[in-house]
Amino acid sequence: MPYYTYILHSTSIQRYYCGFSQDPHRRLREHNDPNYTLSKTTKRFPGPWKLVWTEKHLTASEAMKQEKQIKKRGIGRFLQDSNKMPQR
Repeated sequence: MPYYTYILHSTSIQRYYCGFSQDPHRRLREHNDPNYTLSKTTKRFPGPWKLVWTEKHLTASEAMKQEKQIKKRGIGRFLQDSNKMPQR
């Protein structure tokens, strides 16, 4: 099964979150679910969170490597550089 690197955007505070998963749509539901406690970062900041970008990978290590690269660059800067900024 493939893995995905994904980026979420909070429309209420204009903040981004980057992660990786085999099912980014399930993870989006978990990030937005107030009863799900394993998504610490997105629980500290108000949502709703929207999925704004994904990229498919063959392995978890590839997805994790890209997640680290995006976070190191800065999520907003990464989206700006790749012309993927969400509409506000």
